[in-house]
Amino acid sequence: MVNAKRDTRSYESTVNGERGYQRDIISDGNALYRAFLKSKKNSDWKASVQKFETNYLLGLGDIQKELREGTYEFHEGNTFTIRERGKARRITGECIQDRIVEHVLCDEIINPAIKKYLIYDNGASQEGKGVTFTRRRLETHLQLYYKRHNSNNGYILLIDFSKYYDNIQHDMLMKMLRKYVTDISSLDLTQQIVNKSRVDVSYMSDDQYAKCMDGVFDSIKHDQVDKSLLNKQKWLPKHLNIGNQVSQSAGILYRTPIDNYIKIVRGVKEYAAYMDDSYAIHESKEFLEDLLDDIVNISKDIGITVNKKKTRICKLSDKWRFLQVQYSLTETGRIIHKINPKNITRMRRKAKKLCGVLCEKDFDNWMKSWIRGYAKYMSRKQRENICKLTEKLRTNHYQSNQ
Repeated sequence: MVNAKRDTRSYESTVNGERGYQRDIISDGNALYRAFLKSKKNSDWKASVQKFETNYLLGLGDIQKELREGTYEFHEGNTFTIRERGKARRITGECIQDRIVEHVLCDEIINPAIKKYLIYDNGASQEGKGVTFTRRRLETHLQLYYKRHNSNNGYILLIDFSKYYDNIQHDMLMKMLRKYVTDISSLDLTQQIVNKSRVDVSYMSDDQYAKCMDGVFDSIKHDQVDKSLLNKQKWLPKHLNIGNQVSQSAGILYRTPIDNYIKIVRGVKEYAAYMDDSYAIHESKEFLEDLLDDIVNISKDIGITVNKKKTRICKLSDKWRFLQVQYSLTETGRIIHKINPKNITRMRRKAKKLCGVLCEKDFDNWMKSWIRGYAKYMSRKQRENICKLTEKLRTNHYQSNQ
């Protein structure tokens, strides 16, 4: 018996590191089934997902056949805008078939290929990592800095990029992927997904197009353009749709030149990144200012732009915020962390709206998950108030209806 996930190879597989075709890997039945389970997680309430699930074996069989023959074509996504913390985000929802293919593509080919080239402190979109991992690494770095210097005299550079996913250039992204992914069929599928993210900019003049390629592109402003001007004559080869798995993998790979420069070339030990947010800790403010200039130049080379309004250098002893948590390092080495009060206000409002919409089990799981994630950053009074609100909503909306 062979391991169907890894050992089986087609006659067109890569040999001695050369590029070739490995369609049997991404079209493996077990891999497709695992991708299906991941794709329907938290979205099995949708009618389209339930319809696919009624005959999922036949559906997976059709996907497998098309992948093996190289004839699979991606569907048009459903684009909508959400507002989070007052910030508009353009999201593209995709059908269950496309999500399955993207999951299998990332889980079996792309992520294993790029993982060993990512720094350990790149905390987004990887198994076993996430926001909690990055926050924990920040506290670890603060502790290590204090032990090494026996002082809180130092600075932290907080870095943010303007419209990160909107400005990922397709040619640069595919060039990076070709360094690590040798499977031609996977690269072809990835190219199709990336091409789906192209933006119709037929309304732009040549000067506007050139300025947009060299500057910051905003997909939210683009959506406000008169749709009658979009005749599919000119496409912008930058921007990735937020909402698909390939975009998440591309997001952690695209910043690799910056991460490697800071960690390896400049030797900054206390550095970590989460999507478009990152930080670097050093005892010299002048060093961080020089580092920021280099980051700006490298970012320009790969087509993204540092947000100078949000990027700043702070003293470790001051109050500064990273990933919605306020931090400060005291003279004794104690790390003070507090949740942003606006997060609690937003959560309370959201809970009052959802308590009558979700069933009691889902509401309890949702509240417990949020409290578990932020409990250590809240004061005792804040935790007590959240628990009181939860009990009050449960009593008024669930127990009273029994």
